Amino acid sequence: MLDIQTLRNDLAAVAARLATRGFVLDTAKFEQMESERKTIQMRTQELQAKRNATSKQIGAAKAKGEDTSAIMAEVANLGDELKQLETKLEQIQHELNAFLSVIPNTPHESVPQGKSETDNVEVRKVGSIPKFSFEAKDHVGIGEGLGGLDFETATKIAGARFSLLKGPLARLHRALAQFMLDTHTDQHGYTETYVPYMVNAESMRGTGQLPKFEDDLFKVPFGLPEPTDAKVENILLTGPQSFKGEQKYFYLIPTAEVPVTNMVRDSIVPLEGLPMKYVAHTPCFRSEAGSYGRDTRGMIRQHQFDKVELVQMAHPDESYAALEQLLGHAEIILQKLELPYRVVKLCTGDMGFSAAMTYDIEVWLPAQNTYREISSCSNFEAFQARRMQARFRNAQGKPELLHTLNGSGLAVGRTLVAVLENYQQADGSVIVPEVLRSYMSGLEKITP
Repeated sequence: MLDIQTLRNDLAAVAARLATRGFVLDTAKFEQMESERKTIQMRTQELQAKRNATSKQIGAAKAKGEDTSAIMAEVANLGDELKQLETKLEQIQHELNAFLSVIPNTPHESVPQGKSETDNVEVRKVGSIPKFSFEAKDHVGIGEGLGGLDFETATKIAGARFSLLKGPLARLHRALAQFMLDTHTDQHGYTETYVPYMVNAESMRGTGQLPKFEDDLFKVPFGLPEPTDAKVENILLTGPQSFKGEQKYFYLIPTAEVPVTNMVRDSIVPLEGLPMKYVAHTPCFRSEAGSYGRDTRGMIRQHQFDKVELVQMAHPDESYAALEQLLGHAEIILQKLELPYRVVKLCTGDMGFSAAMTYDIEVWLPAQNTYREISSCSNFEAFQARRMQARFRNAQGKPELLHTLNGSGLAVGRTLVAVLENYQQADGSVIVPEVLRSYMSGLEKITP
């Protein structure tokens, strides 16, 4: 969430920065709500001051034995008006919060301007693209040929956009996740976490998935049946206590970023505790509401997939150095696997809702003859922390919003896809990358 004081003090500049993302800030609506808030707040403060003065007057009159009935009637009238104003003030604050909750983060000044992924800027390429003496197959053909990838059964069990792995391929998938966790904990200093796979609305709101992206989430109801007029945004803005006796929801996590980052929600961490570095291996669940018709073949875009997620909470002065470090940690996984990849800096029009700056890592897929995203590493600055009230105590001992960062280190399924396609052999077999063989009981090759 953006700092409301920044909007109040420099609305035109904020609107201009958001415009580079393709977001049109309704400045007229904000100014109208702010004007109404100021008017109500000033009148409320006037009445509170008058009530306090009148109360003292009543006390003085009583001390002298004077009649206070007229003054007390005046105080009663003030109280009624104050209650009405306080209700109006609460309502306008609610509207302001709702307004702010769907405004994306402002991009860092170094982010290249652009409208789509075609305007992203390539930072570097690493590794050599493999050359085959045969026609390269895609991961679907390879996996089915090995007897380890079964989409037909997965569709029977669950529906489209699910996969089923068996035998050595299932083990290879597990080996990749284990290898990533071991690397990040043993070599990069992350603390491994095991987190809930379902979270409440406050957690989704804290990291920016709600209210804007509710259609992309899987929602699990619990409690009493939902009233027909119930609105999920009421939970987001007022908390679950307003829904007593009504149905509430869990949300299946779209990424471990949500539960891990929310570990610091409504808390103040000590300065010496920064940076905080966590890693988690979880399944991720996404409805892919806006991607129908895209990547329908194979494991590239699934409703359920695994990721090893890196999350950092950093001092504001050090968060961009932390972003470069986190990016490097994700890259090392691909380097150890000897998979060719490139790093791109996303333009303003292609960044995620909460991000101030994002790097994507794209791995080479021979069958598609292109690079495809396998990791996204972002600095959110204080955007998420403000929503979560996640703070640290600075050198002066005062609470200050920390900066949050996260990145895939890596998406396990897409890494499996990249291994299958880049390590495929003419006879349909797949070479097991050397760094994974200890996780595969020494297996060097998966054969049909």
